[in-house]
Amino acid sequence: MSSYMSNQIIVGNLGRNPEMRYTPEGQPVTDFSVAVNRQYTNKAGETIKDVVWFRVSSWGKQAEVVNQYLKKGSKVLVEGRLVYDPATGGPRIWTNQSGDPQASFELVSQVVRFLDSKGNGGESNIPASAPPAAPEEDIPF
Repeated sequence: MSSYMSNQIIVGNLGRNPEMRYTPEGQPVTDFSVAVNRQYTNKAGETIKDVVWFRVSSWGKQAEVVNQYLKKGSKVLVEGRLVYDPATGGPRIWTNQSGDPQASFELVSQVVRFLDSKGNGGESNIPASAPPAAPEEDIPF
């Protein structure tokens, strides 16, 4: 049984700088966290702010570009496969160093789109298995 779901899309901000490493075979992989914020008003009229964190892994050329251009606070759109715990069908469950149970939502990215203004790294659509596309021309709307 596979521990991947269909593609998911999230939009949020990096919670920390990306961290790149290499597999024993020399394949680059970059991990980063994305905070997805939502705000709503409950029945009592109170504004509720909620944050869901996702752990994201990028591989290959995409990992190198993500590591080079993204930083803490960068706004991104990530499309990828949601990794789930095959035993529960929910988030991955693990135990931290203190022995406490933890849960995390994880994505293996297929597309990472930079959403910051061009002054902060530009807009890029970086597929997981192909080099980044040439920058698009500005189109006035």
